[in-house]
Amino acid sequence: MREYLLTLCITAAVTYLLTGPVRKFAIVAGAMPEIRARDVHREPTPRLGGIAMFFGLCAGLLVADHLTNLSEVFENSNEPRALLSGAALIWLIGVLDDKFEIDALIKLGGQMIAAGVMVMQGLTILWLPIPGVGSVSLTQWQGTLLTVALVVITINAVNFADGLDGLAAGMVCIAAAAFFMYGYRIWYGYGLESAAPATLFAALLMGMCLGFLPHNMHPARIFMGDSGSMLIGLVLAAGAISITGQVDPDAMNLFAGSEKEAVHQTVPVYIPLLLPLTIIAVPAADLVLAIVRRTWRGQSPFAADRGHLHHRLLEIGHSHSRAVLIMYFWSALIAFGALAYSVNSGAMWIVLGIMALSAVGLLLLLLPRFTPRAPRWAEHFVPPRYRRRRAVDLPGEDAPAVANATGEGTHGEAGEDGAQDTEQDGERRTPVAAGVSGVNGATAVGPRSRLLEERRAGTSR
Repeated sequence: MREYLLTLCITAAVTYLLTGPVRKFAIVAGAMPEIRARDVHREPTPRLGGIAMFFGLCAGLLVADHLTNLSEVFENSNEPRALLSGAALIWLIGVLDDKFEIDALIKLGGQMIAAGVMVMQGLTILWLPIPGVGSVSLTQWQGTLLTVALVVITINAVNFADGLDGLAAGMVCIAAAAFFMYGYRIWYGYGLESAAPATLFAALLMGMCLGFLPHNMHPARIFMGDSGSMLIGLVLAAGAISITGQVDPDAMNLFAGSEKEAVHQTVPVYIPLLLPLTIIAVPAADLVLAIVRRTWRGQSPFAADRGHLHHRLLEIGHSHSRAVLIMYFWSALIAFGALAYSVNSGAMWIVLGIMALSAVGLLLLLLPRFTPRAPRWAEHFVPPRYRRRRAVDLPGEDAPAVANATGEGTHGEAGEDGAQDTEQDGERRTPVAAGVSGVNGATAVGPRSRLLEERRAGTSR
């Protein structure tokens, strides 16, 4: 455990220390696109944060290779090298996209190639434990197709969730923490060395996210971009693939019956695919809903819009920080709920606890609909949003225009169909060009450019 924690700390420290210089490099390189219609931030913010995260991953792997116990992972398995190869490829594609915004189909092809590179080096799904059937061996083509599909789905699910400051990094960090506890329990508790690489990947992933989060929390000073979101998505998928098909039910010695009975009875305890899929349940649900929504409208599944879950949280009245915390809450509830169920699937208190926390989450989700109002005598002691509105405070006919001009009372974003929200208010969103003053602490000077025409949503950031 000490070596895992040391690897985590080294990865986090390198990522944190490199993010500042990478931010300056991104500003100089011009990796600061204009504000798009679907964006939530109000000032051009540099991307390319994935550069710091990738070098943090490399530093963590280098340190782990020289530690007494973790070095055995590199001696007995080729999976760390496979991860590094796939991560380097997907990172390069992400860097090019952050700078030049390459086509979505090209990125999809690159994701499949990166997954194929990992498969060629041995990081693949060998067999699946199926309840009531047993361990089903997969052919080479079946294992390859399933591995590539899992990698692509996970990468895009994480990429779709990268829409608010700190959202993707925080959700993946929560996922990695749950997966680390799961992998460490299998590795240490049952003595299965095949779970060691997945546990190492989870520790590295936590370090990458924890090191980047201080720079990415609202208001973000830098975005991870596709170079970061696709990278952490690939590492998360690699951990799931590494441990899948490597756990022998008989080796766990939980039941003395046949392998078929052991598989059927211990599914909640050891099935590796269950936990990773529940970990990415929130971003995966957002991914499916986005594809259905865009296809239903006759758009490309890769066309960007403002219909993601985090956008809807903002629309119903949640603040930026509260929307992120709500997404954190649901991710943690699903991930750690599945983890607790895998430890003791027969405990009713676990199910009751998950149901109670789900009710709390729904209450927090609908909180803007039930905003309480303080009595008159207590208005001076509560925030303004809890005070009763006086007649002089009621908005007049020109209030929407004033609110839009000041950035208050609206999110300053166009609707999903482009610019209908702002056009109804008689105002158009004002994109801000890169290299202007007030760029989240940047030293650039000059007046802020105002464009009359609103740009429609482009590719994902």
